[in-house]
Amino acid sequence: MKLWLAMFTLVLAGCGSKGPADGNLQLDTLRGQWVVINYWAIWCKPCIQEIPELNHLDKLQGVSVLGVNYDGVAGEELRQQVDNLGISFPVLTTDPATQLGIERPVVLPTTLILDPEGRLRETLVGPQTLQSLSEATGQAVSADSHE
Repeated sequence: MKLWLAMFTLVLAGCGSKGPADGNLQLDTLRGQWVVINYWAIWCKPCIQEIPELNHLDKLQGVSVLGVNYDGVAGEELRQQVDNLGISFPVLTTDPATQLGIERPVVLPTTLILDPEGRLRETLVGPQTLQSLSEATGQAVSADSHE
């Protein structure tokens, strides 16, 4: 199943510059971009360490990062976790695994890389760097782009 067929609601807190003004977004609007879906949890130290890398990746042209809270928290608790971790990319309020036709990850962090056509290209397990994420999405990143 292609990602673009599914629709998700995003949490307004944590929506960066690419985030929607009203907190809602249909993934069809991301067609033509690389989509990076990252599973994270507040108790996962490697997840916390890679959040700045994902924030930087989300600022690159042609890439959109979406987060998924592994514990399924919602509402004010989710907003607080997003704020506490400094997440600047949108966070899905529902787990997209079923709609994507994949099993829910069992290791955190896990990052799904979808190409501009909506196909799952890669599943990255463990903490990632801006460099590894950029390579997975075909982006060129210079050493000073991390600042």
